[in-house]
Amino acid sequence: MSADFDKIDLEENPALKERVVKDTELKEWLVNYVGDKKDPEDGNVTVEMILEVMATDFPEFLLPLAEENFIRGYHQALDDVTANQQQAQFVADPVTTAAKAKKTKKRVSRKKKK
Repeated sequence: MSADFDKIDLEENPALKERVVKDTELKEWLVNYVGDKKDPEDGNVTVEMILEVMATDFPEFLLPLAEENFIRGYHQALDDVTANQQQAQFVADPVTTAAKAKKTKKRVSRKKKK
């Protein structure tokens, strides 16, 4: 898997510019509410507009969602760093690393008989 970062604007999420389709009762209400607040020239309400209105009018809903997303991303980054460090250590010294892993596995797998 690779990405061509020269062609991707890392500061802009294209999903924010998507027009929201009113295919549920809640979406219809929300799009109408945001449309009344923002009064877009073309009449289309985007995800970005909804986020702006939600951040202003209902921050106690949006903030926990953003915080949870941040924490999950942070934990995933830490897990990735740990996995990469372990992989780098194994590549640097595969014999010693494998021997340590085998020794640890043996210690953990032994159970006392009653």
